[in-house]
Amino acid sequence: MTYIVNDGCINCKHMTCVEVCPVDCFYEGENMLVINPDECIDCGVCEPECPVDAIFSEGSLEAATAEMWIQHNRKYAEIWPNITEARPGPEDHKDWEGKPNKLEEHFSEKPGQGD
Repeated sequence: MTYIVNDGCINCKHMTCVEVCPVDCFYEGENMLVINPDECIDCGVCEPECPVDAIFSEGSLEAATAEMWIQHNRKYAEIWPNITEARPGPEDHKDWEGKPNKLEEHFSEKPGQGD
């Protein structure tokens, strides 16, 4: 089992989750974070840190949805830089909370800056 980040993180990217992760399995894109599912130890400490509820346990999702997000997280964790220290998120994050179709319309494949 693993935890994953979904599209709720896009353009919100609060980063409070990265500081509590005991295995440093977060990776940073331009406008979202992902968890490397092969590094995650399923401890769950990151989930309550996310103020927009964009982090989920694999087991809490329907199998097809979980697999899609696991593959998304894995793909970008392999190419984006690792991040272990929080920075302030985007100033307009409140404008993005709960917006529909964020993955399809706003996701960026570009890497973030990492640590």
